[in-house]
Amino acid sequence: MTVELKELYSSANGDVWSLVRDNDSGRVFVRHHANLASGGATTDTDVSEFLKRTAHGAPEYQAVLRAAASWAGSPPQ
Repeated sequence: MTVELKELYSSANGDVWSLVRDNDSGRVFVRHHANLASGGATTDTDVSEFLKRTAHGAPEYQAVLRAAASWAGSPPQ
């Protein structure tokens, strides 16, 4: 799997969100890497699912929305 990864947001507590595109399949998803105090787990979530379940005012939501729109070639709504 060849992936393109763009780090989008890093919180004060050390959580990191990235937008990832699998160049082989074309799949685009959000990768969340939790801080070490929370166990350091990495989870991948489809962009649409992430945007449905994350608070619209959250900085990671805004960062994912802007990046996804940019990769799709259109401005965010």
